[in-house]
Amino acid sequence: MDSNTIPPSEGNGPNCMRAQALAALAATAWPEKLAGVRAIADTAALNCQRVFAPVAGLPGRPPLPELVAPAQVRHRSMATLEGRAALLHALAHIEFNAVNLALDIIWRFAGMPEAFYRDWLRVAREEAYHFDLLRQRLAALGYAYGDFPAHNGLWDMAERTRDDLLARLALVPRTLEARGLDASPMIRNKLAGAGDADSAAIVDIILRDEIGHVAIGNHWYRQQCAQAGKEPVACYAELARLYGAPRLRGPFNLEARRAAGFSDAELAALQAD
Repeated sequence: MDSNTIPPSEGNGPNCMRAQALAALAATAWPEKLAGVRAIADTAALNCQRVFAPVAGLPGRPPLPELVAPAQVRHRSMATLEGRAALLHALAHIEFNAVNLALDIIWRFAGMPEAFYRDWLRVAREEAYHFDLLRQRLAALGYAYGDFPAHNGLWDMAERTRDDLLARLALVPRTLEARGLDASPMIRNKLAGAGDADSAAIVDIILRDEIGHVAIGNHWYRQQCAQAGKEPVACYAELARLYGAPRLRGPFNLEARRAAGFSDAELAALQAD
């Protein structure tokens, strides 16, 4: 489909894929947000050039969980049911934010190839699936999303990079979300060691899919670097400095990072830091 030949009634209307992504992003209740993601069809009209007016109040989120500074999110023992529920809740909040991040990149940045928007729609769907798996597991343990405080680090970086696609790609999927590749084995082992095989299995699913999500970030980051005539490793270092990205510390899941498309040069720079 040529996005430039879509009739205005489709490509510029509410049924445009990117308009539907914006509507789902603005939804405040999680059932409404997940339903909005699921309602975006592969066959939805897609106008890649459409520029949306600035929208206030994004992302839509429920009144709970309470958002606090990262240092105020208390760690709990895996030996207790509450501790395991708190860990699953933290993961669910990450996945909820990841849904919003994928939806945001779809509507916000115009002028990319169709494949870009379809890639991030796939990510939004899989992040919604992860959130729902964790939500259902919390319910099985007697808890709900919103029962524990959470922090907003992922979305804070999205705000900082809202006007810079290259920075968004460098510092959200390739930095903050890639940290999940490093953390997942330890989290999985903690849950399995506490006898919670069902929760550990969900972490396995998330890691499998997140490798693909980070790979999408890597692909489009390199595409944008090539378009701008920038060398990826040096460009990343400059963007991390400019936007105040957190310094990454090991241990790193090098196998997962390689599977997600990080080059040997990028991994060497990561470990050197």
